[in-house]
Amino acid sequence: MNAHIDDGTIDRATYGPWAVIAGGSEGVGAELADRLGAQGIDLILVARKPGPLQATADRVARAHGVQVRTLSGDLLDPGVVRRVRDLAAEADVGTFIYNAGANTYGAEFVEGDLPSFQQVIDLNITRQLELTQHFGARLKKRGKGALVLVGSMSGYVGHVDISVYAAAKAFERIFAEGLWAELRPHGVQVLHAVLGLTRTPAMERIGLRMDLPGVHVADPGDIAEEMLARLGDGPVQVLGGNEEQALNHCGPDRARLVTEVEVGIRRMSPR
Repeated sequence: MNAHIDDGTIDRATYGPWAVIAGGSEGVGAELADRLGAQGIDLILVARKPGPLQATADRVARAHGVQVRTLSGDLLDPGVVRRVRDLAAEADVGTFIYNAGANTYGAEFVEGDLPSFQQVIDLNITRQLELTQHFGARLKKRGKGALVLVGSMSGYVGHVDISVYAAAKAFERIFAEGLWAELRPHGVQVLHAVLGLTRTPAMERIGLRMDLPGVHVADPGDIAEEMLARLGDGPVQVLGGNEEQALNHCGPDRARLVTEVEVGIRRMSPR
């Protein structure tokens, strides 16, 4: 099912008039907000940092003349889910995007801090499930719309130091496939949008060496545009030209794949 009508615009009757973006302040989330706003879709943006969140909201509202509501809160706080639900209670939401999953803690698992690993699970699985269930039920009753869960290439192979995060992203992909099968008969699209290395502020803060020869880095604007074009093409789409890599990472020789990924990550890590 194509997400666009004949003139190339998003079908606002299906995917609007409101969209909720969890993780909508910068990077891919901000680009999604800009492109949805340009289509005349009103927005509810949720993010942890109030400064970038408000800057994005003001820019999108000014540029496109749409309503933009904001909620500044840490999704690690269970109370934020209720606040999101309350803020969107009267809005006719046609699209929900969970773009908030990130790796909040990296360490060798057996040496790491278990509560910190639990926070990775809570952000990438628990909060996502809570919000997806809420908006998914609304969309099912509505009979149309889209749920977008933004994933990572990390979910295709085990990684040193981020084993819990990688496992959470793998969970997300399989969950999205099942959800797609459940909701498709009710007119609701589910898309697990898999991102590879993308030049976002979050990645730059980590200090990854993204300009090394042979390293493929996607632009967040291009990723947002591709994601919205594929709203109806679930359950899984690998974005940013990473399809071949994803296919390779599904191979049977897991020891070789895990070792190769480890070497690549070590090479890109800040020294």
